[in-house]
Amino acid sequence: MERTARAASTPTPEPLPAGDVAALLDGVPRQRGPVAALAPDTSRTALRLLLPRPLPRRVLPWRLLPTPTGTPVTFTYTAILALTSLFASWASPGLLYALYQDSSTDVAHLLRTPVFVLLASALWIAGGLLSPYALAFVLVLTALERRIGGARAILVFLAGHVLATLATEVPVGLAVLAGHLPDTSLHRLDYGISFGVAASIGALSGLLAPWLRWPLLALVGYSLVTDLIAFQDPMTNWGHLISLGIGAGLWPLVRRWRRERLQALPVAVPAAP
Repeated sequence: MERTARAASTPTPEPLPAGDVAALLDGVPRQRGPVAALAPDTSRTALRLLLPRPLPRRVLPWRLLPTPTGTPVTFTYTAILALTSLFASWASPGLLYALYQDSSTDVAHLLRTPVFVLLASALWIAGGLLSPYALAFVLVLTALERRIGGARAILVFLAGHVLATLATEVPVGLAVLAGHLPDTSLHRLDYGISFGVAASIGALSGLLAPWLRWPLLALVGYSLVTDLIAFQDPMTNWGHLISLGIGAGLWPLVRRWRRERLQALPVAVPAAP
């Protein structure tokens, strides 16, 4: 009876208003639970927007250069160009001239073996390893492959190399047919990687931030226009400007490739603590 009497004598607490209950609950620490499951139809893009963005990585100097695992296509192509350049520095002038002539994308060779000379001409560096285009090739192709992949980077390079070559050699052939140029113009030496490099620079600039894109285009464009004004090799100089424009015209395509590559990367969902 004592326990019953004491229980009966305890006053019953009155319910708090709804606002007071919410105020009390706000003071209680929330319990950590598992991460809510995402709907099956959630896209990768939406998932990336929901997750916190990682801190930007530091620009590491060695990432500017090709590596066998990070940029295998550029690394392999660079090794081939290094071998052909070393061979050119040791070969006899007669043998070297014969190889250059067989690889030349002049009108005569384009009419006979177009595929062979378009590929073979891209295996030589005009000026050797000390050429500015050699350094530009390594830096630009590495950056482009890291952003859109090796196969697509080579497609951009070949687009500039092939289209700019045709844009400069076809008018020469037509001028010879019209009698405005001598027949010897059909056999001029035309080889090297400069058209492909210029197109790669134009395409890469579309993937860079505006503060870097426009100064890069202005600097490269100024250099190419200066060479054209000097009028030492106007056909090649026009080819450089054309290939730079081809690369810039590929901005919508390379930007779409960049988005596809980013979406294909695995997304790490943070686990519950």
